Amino acid sequence: MNKNFLTFLLFLALVTQVKAQDSLQNNQPIRAEFDELIETSNNYQGYKVVEYDQLIELRNTTSEYIDELRNEITTQENTIDRQNQELEEFEIQLQDTEADLERVNNEKDAITFLGIPFSKAGYKTVMWSVVGLLILALLFFIYRYKSSHTTTKEARQRLKETENEFDAYRAKALEKEQRLGRLLQDERNKSSSST
Repeated sequence: MNKNFLTFLLFLALVTQVKAQDSLQNNQPIRAEFDELIETSNNYQGYKVVEYDQLIELRNTTSEYIDELRNEITTQENTIDRQNQELEEFEIQLQDTEADLERVNNEKDAITFLGIPFSKAGYKTVMWSVVGLLILALLFFIYRYKSSHTTTKEARQRLKETENEFDAYRAKALEKEQRLGRLLQDERNKSSSST
């Protein structure tokens, strides 16, 4: 937008300068007055005789015209200087605006996470990396849980089998002990009855 405005100002300055040059070339009252003075003057022995009043009037008109041209030149120079100054100010504003735009774009593209500024792409990369690591950790823990659960289930099964075997062994041992106790009692009874 500022570049378009800057281009418009340059175009306006150029058009103004061209119009000023055209008006100077097309508006030549002095030449017309000289031509009129030459045509209205009398001829005398190959010379042109000019009336004094007409010559003074031509001098005054020429002087006024030169003053008008000087004023117009001064005005044009002032206009050019003013336009150049405005152009410089617009260029400075354009540079400031571009710097602000770049700063805003950088701020818009930046995300602060834990006090650390990241670009959006960097932030997305970090966040997806963290999510990926968390998913891998979750999968690892699920695997470990299933593995542990399977091991625990197997250990419980073996414990149950061992307890069953132990109960069977205890029952056999108790039966054996009772049988041995009876045999011992029988032997005692036999020994006591024989005495």
